[in-house]
Amino acid sequence: MASARLASQGGLPLQMLSLPALRVGTLARRGVLGTASIRAAHGHSGHVATQEDMSVPRYYDKRSSPLPDVPYCKELGAEQKALKEKEKGSWKQLSNEEKVALYHLKFKQTFAQMNRPSSEWKTVLGGMFVFFGFTGLIVWWQRVYVFPPKPHTLTEEWKAQQVKRMLDMRMNPIQGFSAKWDYDKNEWKK
Repeated sequence: MASARLASQGGLPLQMLSLPALRVGTLARRGVLGTASIRAAHGHSGHVATQEDMSVPRYYDKRSSPLPDVPYCKELGAEQKALKEKEKGSWKQLSNEEKVALYHLKFKQTFAQMNRPSSEWKTVLGGMFVFFGFTGLIVWWQRVYVFPPKPHTLTEEWKAQQVKRMLDMRMNPIQGFSAKWDYDKNEWKK
């Protein structure tokens, strides 16, 4: 009754505490289980990885909607900033390379590049063939080493004797098995 009261109040009686639970308390008092030591043990020596803000739009290349919400290059270098200033003027003064560079500031791929077929199907097909080959080896191994030999009732001579016995017993003589046998000629009806 007293142990139930201690458990309901959040405490446990001393007999129910295991040795590992006592060790955790000792290690925590010594500072071995502190936050700094845990981070150091897992490779977080001072800096923590930042998480990307998923509430803002992100760049993506999709054929179904080829105009993304944000440009491909967000931070521009000195050359790119100069090119953006030159863009504000006449486009006749821009060379083809500069026009392509301006395009690639906004988009990673052209629509033709997005529609170009990839060679991913080769990897998928190769993976499928590897999987089927491995499965075939397992099935062969099971047939050779795991499954018992076929019973004698599956041999052709046993099946022939079984058919002869069914005909001799005249099984289902109206519409069934024996109805298709001609007993006068000893052959199947045509």
